[in-house]
Amino acid sequence: MSIIIKIIVVIYFLLQALFALWILLPIISLLIHFLFTRKRKLSGGKYPILNEINYDFAAIVTAHQDTKFIKPLVDSFLKQRYLNFIVYIVADDCDTTDLDFKSNYIKILKPETPFHAKIKSIKLAVDNFERAHDVLIVFDSDNLIHPDYLYNLNNYFRCGFEAVQTHMLSKNTDTVYAKLDSIGHIYNTFVERQTRMEIGLSSSILGLGIAIDTELYKKVLYKDTLGGFDKKLQADLIDNTKQVAFAKDAIVYDEKVNDGTTLEKQRTRWIYTYFKYFTVNCKLFYIGLRQLNFNKLFFAFTTLRPPLFITIATTILFLIIGLFVNIWLALFWFSLILVYTISFITIILTQSMQKGMGQALLYIPAIVFRQVKAFFKIKKAGKDFLKTEHTKVIYIDDILRNEVI
Repeated sequence: MSIIIKIIVVIYFLLQALFALWILLPIISLLIHFLFTRKRKLSGGKYPILNEINYDFAAIVTAHQDTKFIKPLVDSFLKQRYLNFIVYIVADDCDTTDLDFKSNYIKILKPETPFHAKIKSIKLAVDNFERAHDVLIVFDSDNLIHPDYLYNLNNYFRCGFEAVQTHMLSKNTDTVYAKLDSIGHIYNTFVERQTRMEIGLSSSILGLGIAIDTELYKKVLYKDTLGGFDKKLQADLIDNTKQVAFAKDAIVYDEKVNDGTTLEKQRTRWIYTYFKYFTVNCKLFYIGLRQLNFNKLFFAFTTLRPPLFITIATTILFLIIGLFVNIWLALFWFSLILVYTISFITIILTQSMQKGMGQALLYIPAIVFRQVKAFFKIKKAGKDFLKTEHTKVIYIDDILRNEVI
């Protein structure tokens, strides 16, 4: 066997090992969760409170070309138990004639020239803070927050955390695609946030409901403003703070997509940002390796995993190749795929906090089809601002009347 063939074989088996680890993460997460839950019930352990500070929050709402969700969001803020906050609504390219709130808690900011960029909207809010807020939280305009949101979030900062991802639930689950969008978040929340928090590792973040020490946020430097705001922020937070926490009891509601076309547009943007920030995550992996920091190393390793449909497709390809190369290798991949499938279904059925998620599992092929289509449109995401359109105007009281949690 020539040296070139040997190198190819080694690379092939290393790739298989890499994908095998990625595909085993859900079952590992379930085992961790089971063991941690049992241990926690026995010990009653929680993160210790380090101070009694009532943190001053700046809630930054980035609205773009649409203000119909602002009143419901403001309503949810004005129903908070915790009152040490100001909401900064950045109305980017919006008509603000209807936004007249008689409250000292609400401030409207309108750029003179449209930004069409979330990063710029956040910067405008930070530059116009009315006082030196301890913590800033980023929201989309279609979000709503639970009445206990800020009260519960404050406790995490009292525990010494500098960055906290809050718990996103679905504002709407009335269509098949809304449910499909929701189960994706249920899965990712469990694997990438909840179980990591349970063992003291950093949680991944979202582009909304992320609360950050204000001075820490000011250290983040963006190369451009087109897409991936949360990907760059995430890498910098992991590198500059001990642990990004996950606050399961600080709940923010987000609108899920209602149709296949909108989901496709959303996934196109997400796939694009994965490739755009691939080198950033590689750099984080290198930093973790150099520092022998397991938290950074593990986080970067999991973040480098390709989008889920690509990961699954690759494992199926390994299975097919195994049928022609080595039947035991094929059986190995069949077993891994089976374990992954069972783990995924178990996570959705046991971790869902809202109705109807189990039935949506039957429609997963629809979302796979849309993601494949989205993959072939990623060049468009690099050129255009792909905004996800939302339509559901719902108030927090409507959600609380029907919630399961």
